Amino acid sequence: MLEARSLSLARQSRQLFSHISFMLRPGQALLLEGRNGAGKTSMLRILAGLARPDEGDVYWQGEKISNSALFRDDLLYLGHQPAVNLELTPFENLRYLSALHGDNPQSIAEILAAVGLAGYEDVPSGNLSAGQQRRVALSRLWLSNSKLWILDEPLTALDVRAVAGLEKRFADHVANGGMLIVTTHQAAILPQQATIQLRLGEIQQEVES
Repeated sequence: MLEARSLSLARQSRQLFSHISFMLRPGQALLLEGRNGAGKTSMLRILAGLARPDEGDVYWQGEKISNSALFRDDLLYLGHQPAVNLELTPFENLRYLSALHGDNPQSIAEILAAVGLAGYEDVPSGNLSAGQQRRVALSRLWLSNSKLWILDEPLTALDVRAVAGLEKRFADHVANGGMLIVTTHQAAILPQQATIQLRLGEIQQEVES
């Protein structure tokens, strides 16, 4: 379980969010919403342990994430930057990640097809568009056994087929007891009955889950 307790953050004298608390349990997704500049990316980075709030703490299985080696093992975070080795092809990037994650029932070609990269397997990633590089990064979701996924606008530049593949992957992850935190303008992609919503910039900032 992931628990946020009274998280607050200000930037340049502007309060982004204040005293936000919620719990995310196995088999749940959290949709993080808010206007541009409301602090969504900052919140994701705090929840991933990459930034500190002005007040409050984040806990994983009852332990502060700053002290938890288990949290680092259980987390998959994908931010705005694709974090792809541009010198490698999509196939080579995924083969490297596959070696890190161990055996996977799907072939690399199947995974790349699921994110809309069929036909681009052997093109150097540096020659791909920004959207295609994003898809290479997203392909690691098919390899990951991490319990908690934190994803910042994962649907950016994806076509309809890739979005459908991602929707199924999200549903499978949550159905298998995984947890998911996402910022996106396409809320319908998340498993509706398992999703709680948190909108930054509004008075009500404590989420019942």
